[in-house]
Formats: sequence, structure tokens, C-alpha cells
Amino acid sequence: MELSPTMASSRFLAPDPAFWHQRRVLLTGHTGFKGSWLALWLLELGAQVSGLSLAPDTSPALFEQLGLATRLDHRLGDIRDAAVVQKRVAETKPEVVLHLAAQPLVRRSYQEPAATWATNVMGTIHLLDALRSLESPCAAVLITTDKVYRNNEWLYGYRENDPLGGHDPYSSSKAAAELAIASWRASFCGSQVHQTPHLRIASARAGNVIGGGDWAADRIVPDAMRALGQGQPIGVRNPAATRPWQHVLEPLSGYLCLAERLSGHGRAEGAGDADLASSFNFGPQLEANRPVRSLVEEALRHWPGSWADQSDPTSPHEAGMLNLVVDKAHHQLGWAPRWSFATTVERTVAWYRRVQTGEALAVECCLDDLSSYNGSLQT
Repeated sequence: MELSPTMASSRFLAPDPAFWHQRRVLLTGHTGFKGSWLALWLLELGAQVSGLSLAPDTSPALFEQLGLATRLDHRLGDIRDAAVVQKRVAETKPEVVLHLAAQPLVRRSYQEPAATWATNVMGTIHLLDALRSLESPCAAVLITTDKVYRNNEWLYGYRENDPLGGHDPYSSSKAAAELAIASWRASFCGSQVHQTPHLRIASARAGNVIGGGDWAADRIVPDAMRALGQGQPIGVRNPAATRPWQHVLEPLSGYLCLAERLSGHGRAEGAGDADLASSFNFGPQLEANRPVRSLVEEALRHWPGSWADQSDPTSPHEAGMLNLVVDKAHHQLGWAPRWSFATTVERTVAWYRRVQTGEALAVECCLDDLSSYNGSLQT
């Protein structure tokens, strides 16, 4: 998306601390990369954060670097276990649910397809089923991915009403989760006897998220930062693939904004429940849709090194071109991306370089980024 003059000059507000203060929030996947960033932001906003997630599966792990286990109601559990999810919802009685727990890696989904489907589809259904028993208002934002769309490798971006699809197990499982969410909302949200009248459900589809603290394998940014830290060339397996690169704080701000509006707080004029209880894209400005090669070359401007083309035609299929249209989020939520591609890469590389060289702690870098991002929202 490219900002129009009107959008570029608009004042996009940060999440409202008055809404989040002491708000009971259930955050699944809170030990992951995005989940750790979101947990930190929610704590800074004054929310009462309860988590449900597997243990971190990377070393280091941002969750541990931020010391989050002692700062929130931390609980380990597998969303593939319906009883675990039911118990967690019953004991936390959330007013807001942010569902990030997932198997998020395309290449791992080829190695573990059944586990990927079980987590991304049945895990989501277990959460939805648990929310049916709530007796007080709850807004649930369930996170999927930009890869839910049937990828036609076209130049223009996908809108929320474009057909769903997915070639690889990860993408297809997330598309299936979207179908389950839509079906659940239509079946069980409402005023009929079998429905829950005070439950509002929306889904969020984000572009390729980068930022400090992602230590996963088989992702270009953490792979690149590890290589640079070790003085080695960055191995790039798909340099021509184009992605909508955005800093992790961009979609997280969208999730928080959507949750506020879904709860009725600061709702945009003319936007009713039927408009907001739906799917939303959260992607970057149009200029941030770049090939992997451009991302790597921009990173090397801030941390000198080299890269090597490691393209392998026998590798599992991954989408070549992907782009999102985020007009709906702007018009119905007042949301728009704020950081340019250059700023996103600069701040991401600076985070890793400062942490890996011992110049600063991870929590200091995260809070610096959060402060800068909130400042951009209020200008």
C-alpha cells in the first residue's frame, strides 16, 4: 500500500492506555517472536497479561531475553490439547484474546505437515470452542498470515475478499484456519440460543514481519544477522522472491487497534460489529514490497558484510511474489503503516548489532524501538 497525501498527513494514534489498563488479556503464543514483542507492549500499556504457549524453541529466545516469565501470568501448554485451552480460558476470563500460537515456518511445515495442521487449524478451533463458554464481553483477534490467499504470482496486492488457498502445508493450514474462524463466527456469534451474544471475533493477516529478537531458523533476517555476527557471508536461498516487509510493531499496532475497536472503544464512525468482526490485512507501504536481494543489500548498508546466492531449484515450493492491500484497515480502523522500508531495516539491524556486540540489552533495544514507534504514531 502507498499512503495517499490524506493518509500520510493523518494523525494515527497509538494504542490507548486507558483502554488497556488492567484489561484482562489472554495472549497465546506469548513465548514466540511476535508474542514476546506483543506481551512487552501490553505490559507497558498496563494490561493484565496471561499467556498460553509452548516453551521457546530457539536459543537465545526473545521471551527469555526480556525476562517475561516473571512479568506476566506465564503458563506453558499445547493448544492442540482442547482441555488445556478450555481450562486456561476458564481461569483467566479474558476480556481480550490475541491468538498468535502457531507453527509459523513454511519449510518446517514440509517436514511436519500433520503437526502444522493440528496446531494451526485444530488449535484455533479449540480456542474458539473454549470462548463459547464466556459469560462476559470478549473481543478475540486471531492471527493468520498474508499467505492465506490463493497465490497467483500477480503484481497487485491481495484484498480481504480475494480467494483463499495455499500451496505449502503452512499456507494452506492458515487458509483453513480462516475458513474455520469465519464459519465459527457465523455459527456461534449472535443472539440465538446456541450462540454467544457478547463474543466478537476478527482475524488479522500480516505481511512478512521482521525486527529484533527473531532467532528462528530458515528465516532470512535471523539467518542474516547470525551470519554477520560470525563474520560469514549471508546465504540467500531465494533472492528474487518479493515480500511485503514490515517491522514487527506495525502489525502488532494493528492487532491492538482492531481489538480496541472490536470491543467498542473508539470505534470509527459508521463501523458496526458486522464490519469489524471480519478479516483485516496489515501490511507495509507499497515501497516496502521488495525482493529478498534488496532486503539483504539494505541490511549490509548498516552492518557491512557479503551475501551468497544459494538458490536451489530442488527446494520445496515457496511463493515468488506477495503483496497486501490494507485500505480496509485504514478506512475502518484508522490504521496505516508508519515506518518506511529503510527505517524498518535500519532499526532491525541496529537491534541485532547492539545486542550481539553487547552494547545494549534486548529489553533496552525493544523499549527504544517501541518508544520511537509510538512517537511516529502521534506525529
